[in-house]
Amino acid sequence: MLRLTWVQPEDLVGHELRQAAQDGRDATDVARRWIAAGGHPAPERAGASPGPASPDLRSLAEELLDELAGLPSPLAVAEPAVFQVGTAREDKPYVGRPEPTAAAEADPAAEADPRPETAPDPRSETARLHAAWLGRAVGCVLGKPVEKLPLDGIRALARDTGNWPLNTWFTERNLDPRIAAAYPWNRRSRPTSLAENIDGMPEDDDLNYPLLGLLLLQRHGHDFTTGDVARLWLDELPAARTFTAERIAYRNLLAGLEPPHTATYHNPFREWIGAQIRADIFGWTNPGDPAMAAELACRDAMLSHTANGVYGEMFVAAAIAHAAGPAPTTIHETLATALAHIPPDSRYARAIRFGTETARAEPTGTPAGFERVVDALHARYAHDHHWVHVLPNAALLAAALTHADGDFTGSICRAVSGGWDTDSNGATAGSIAGLLAGAPGALGDRWTAPLKNRLTTTVGGFDGIGFDELARLTLEVRA
Repeated sequence: MLRLTWVQPEDLVGHELRQAAQDGRDATDVARRWIAAGGHPAPERAGASPGPASPDLRSLAEELLDELAGLPSPLAVAEPAVFQVGTAREDKPYVGRPEPTAAAEADPAAEADPRPETAPDPRSETARLHAAWLGRAVGCVLGKPVEKLPLDGIRALARDTGNWPLNTWFTERNLDPRIAAAYPWNRRSRPTSLAENIDGMPEDDDLNYPLLGLLLLQRHGHDFTTGDVARLWLDELPAARTFTAERIAYRNLLAGLEPPHTATYHNPFREWIGAQIRADIFGWTNPGDPAMAAELACRDAMLSHTANGVYGEMFVAAAIAHAAGPAPTTIHETLATALAHIPPDSRYARAIRFGTETARAEPTGTPAGFERVVDALHARYAHDHHWVHVLPNAALLAAALTHADGDFTGSICRAVSGGWDTDSNGATAGSIAGLLAGAPGALGDRWTAPLKNRLTTTVGGFDGIGFDELARLTLEVRA
């Protein structure tokens, strides 16, 4: 029997039970029945368990998934749905301007959302977008070889090669064979993402989704619907390039479901990080307008995610839009602004606040001192959240950007050194910090030269494209 990763009902139950515990649903009886029948907890490090379930156990899994979906969550008030049925089009989400958070109230500029009074210089804007695309790629490649590794492994690999605190690409040159055996590199990324073998930007979903977003805006403009996103995926996104919530949504589309049900049917990954990595294009193309960026991100996210999974894409899109705006800004203003565009009492907002507050409380502000910040984040989240869940990764992203004060190298290295979804966090930190840096040259040749201005992808029409060309195309589809 073919074991399809991330979609087997018997593998989804354990993930859904964990999700229920996180959002306050009482699933005690369901868990008891599942374990008594021979069911297993969620696979920890892969998407499918080793062997197939019996027909009876699979049937029970499908029944229990339906039952779990019907349990009410006490967090629904604090974490509301971010879409409603509209009159203009069925799947147009509503994203209001929420009440300012405490962080926004402390920084009145965070709610200003300034718009340019005069047309910006296209050369300067193209340079900023070029730096953002490059920053996303650099941060992604930095994190790729250690994706899925435990925090101790990342630290051991970097320390043994003289790269701790993390400050440059990972390498296996002069690496102790015992450490290499204890913490093997990510199998798929090792040939393309170590210092000695980087040769252009290898394919990664963290870059595929911005490309798809660019296609979306080229074809439909900023008035696109979630249905347009779904059709684009089916036309341009190979199924094997999807993971977790995106793969479930893809399966649901093929089964005939429509948004928003594609995000909710048998999808325990709906609050994982997948939507957050799709946010950049909506921020890049709405400079100075975080509210609009968040709305577009919401429309995109609701194909595959709900609640905190959606808020992740909204937050990052709003942050990028603020950083891309015409007024000079700091990373601290950017994070405060973005926080004002998600529900203030949500677990996602609490994760962002925890990350920023923990980073600010670290007294040294040094790369070495960030290790203590990471330890505090892992103490809060690692015991009950999967490493791809959006909440721990959001806290780490906010902490890394805050602690590094928006510096490009400091931001990507702190984000990756914190573990969890290393390539995704490095990519998002790189995108935001790249925008703030303002031009490709400000990122440093040691980071950008190995990418050779070349991106590999299976998204149609983009394979081999340069980041300078992507910046030009992005500027063309701005609102």
